Amino acid sequence: MNQQRIIFDSPSGYIILCVVIAAGIAYLLYRGSHPWSDMWNKILLAARFILLFFLTFLLLGPIVKQITNIFEKPVFVLMYDNSASIRQTTDTTTRVQLEQKINGLSETLTEAGYDVKISDLQGAAVTQPQFRGSYSDLGGALKRISSQYESSQIGGVLLASDGIYNEGVSPLYNVYNYPVYTLGVGDTTQHPDILIRDVAYNKIVYQGNKFPVRVEVLTRNLAEVPVNVSLMRRGKVLAQQTKNAAGDALLSFDFQPLADEQGMQKLDIKVDVKPDEVNVQNNKASVFVEVVEGKKKILVVASSPHPDIKALREVVDKNPNYEFLLHIPGVETLTPQQLDPQQIDLAVFHQAPDTKGKTRDLFRQFAISKTPLFLIVGSQTDLSQVAKQNMPVAFESAPRDYDEVIPGTNPGFSQFSISSESNAIIPNYPPVSVPFGKIRTPGSATPVLFQKVGAVLTEKPLLYIDDQDHRKIAVMLGEGLWRWKLNEYDRFENSSAFDEVFSKLIQYLSTGEDKRKFRCYPVKQEFSDTEPVVFESQVYNDIFEPVYGNVINIELTSDTGKKSRYNYTTSAGNTRYQIGGLSEGVYRYAATTKLAGKDERVTGEFAVIARQAELQNLTADFDLLKKISSNTGGQFYPLSKADELKTSLQTKKAKSVIHSEESYSSLVNLKWVFFLLLALVSLEWFARKFFGSY
Repeated sequence: MNQQRIIFDSPSGYIILCVVIAAGIAYLLYRGSHPWSDMWNKILLAARFILLFFLTFLLLGPIVKQITNIFEKPVFVLMYDNSASIRQTTDTTTRVQLEQKINGLSETLTEAGYDVKISDLQGAAVTQPQFRGSYSDLGGALKRISSQYESSQIGGVLLASDGIYNEGVSPLYNVYNYPVYTLGVGDTTQHPDILIRDVAYNKIVYQGNKFPVRVEVLTRNLAEVPVNVSLMRRGKVLAQQTKNAAGDALLSFDFQPLADEQGMQKLDIKVDVKPDEVNVQNNKASVFVEVVEGKKKILVVASSPHPDIKALREVVDKNPNYEFLLHIPGVETLTPQQLDPQQIDLAVFHQAPDTKGKTRDLFRQFAISKTPLFLIVGSQTDLSQVAKQNMPVAFESAPRDYDEVIPGTNPGFSQFSISSESNAIIPNYPPVSVPFGKIRTPGSATPVLFQKVGAVLTEKPLLYIDDQDHRKIAVMLGEGLWRWKLNEYDRFENSSAFDEVFSKLIQYLSTGEDKRKFRCYPVKQEFSDTEPVVFESQVYNDIFEPVYGNVINIELTSDTGKKSRYNYTTSAGNTRYQIGGLSEGVYRYAATTKLAGKDERVTGEFAVIARQAELQNLTADFDLLKKISSNTGGQFYPLSKADELKTSLQTKKAKSVIHSEESYSSLVNLKWVFFLLLALVSLEWFARKFFGSY
């Protein structure tokens, strides 16, 4: 529905004056004798009057105000639980029936005035569900609807599901601002079952050591039977245990296999199947452990406790390849052997060397070594001692004050990649205290972060990296990193940006320089069987500039000995290659290319892990669906009573939301006004010309 009215810049009383002026001029022009008839005289008089009126009227600056009312239909989401558990417990006829019922409900709701959306749990539009999803996050799916249609009115949601969730939190913990109708699909019968509930193990173990593997086995609805669990590698049984169970019980089996081979190792766990079991897919599981030589040692030296140390420790502890060591004189001390620079892969000096001299000697010891360093400057740092050791940080004069600055990202930084999400979060961190004064940094230093004062991004570095004689040194000109981590967690309930920046910084500093001209590696060590394996390839010339156009050949060998070959050509925007459809197992790869006429070769390995979450539990949970509907004002129906749900929704008439939009346009800019005036002028001119007045 549209509404229009005219408003004026000048008082509306001037319209009368426009009428008088137009009428007077038209009368004076056509009152005398004329060669045409009286009827034509009246027509020409009227045309001249209308023309003059419009011209004088337009001088008043009339503006057309148009109000457009837009009726927005409420959204009704029909959501399939597209997980594999439904495919396992239903036949084709049931799934076809479900699809027909959903399509029928879509037509009914559309007729009732709703904007109907059909999607799966991941929010993707669905035309024909396949029920092959590897996990079910019912709570996350329902919560996603609130954010996806935040600017729209949600009339309701229909969730067609078996009520089984194995990802995220319980859907009962969330609050939804719309009614959730649930349609129960699946088998609620409690069949006898033995399943592997969980496997606890260390993902990284050390060669020559035994490592623990704990298998938790859950039994349901069973008479007293022996439960036999086997731990195998490459089809060979490493260990076997048997325990008795009856009814519903949780059994734990502890194994201690030996890590005798370096590299990625696959361990298979198998529970013997009993005759009454219906679901035998959950009787087996596989885990992957990486056998390595030893951990990298990350040493933090400080003169006193500080919350920055805890923030860094949490980053280091997340990487099982690192061992965190802390030395605070008089608080937590290490032995001289542990403080030997040759035994340390990275030394972090937090406000050390300090002005009281507690850490001065230790700093000198590391300064003359080749151990990579990370210096965090603060109010307790003895900057004169830092300058004496030729560290890449010096002030023209001793700073007497401190400034509060916030971090700004450096788009030209390339030593390691920082995700776009993290780059967007970092500039919103709270300020840190940095020494106020003019700083001298070497020309070889590369800023990771700049200092930002207010809205002005300066060229002063806040966090930077320097390479001195093949030794990496990083400098952070300020303390208060803990505020960054805490601020990010307060806003997003995680600290992924902080963790990414400092974990990659620590990894970069503690890793020896790679002089290879050809590098090819998977972007991570473990991939799910539902995602492609991604390889990154980098080729350099003699002065280590990246070059493109090389053909990269990749040969994969599975743990069964099957080989497959792939190749692609690198370009400036295409250095990655995806390989999909790989089944579970450990794969060894060999990547080759030609560089300056020579064959370059890189080898390694990675693991593909099959997600078995959907096969762990196949018993539908209609009680959960009933509670979801009850808590939100919806209703629950089993699939057999879907027609009753359709009848109930037919009475739920949609209430559209009206949005009004106002627009303003000057009357003189309207095309129809121009053509009207042109028509009036043309009519008068042709008539007078025809009758011989001109």
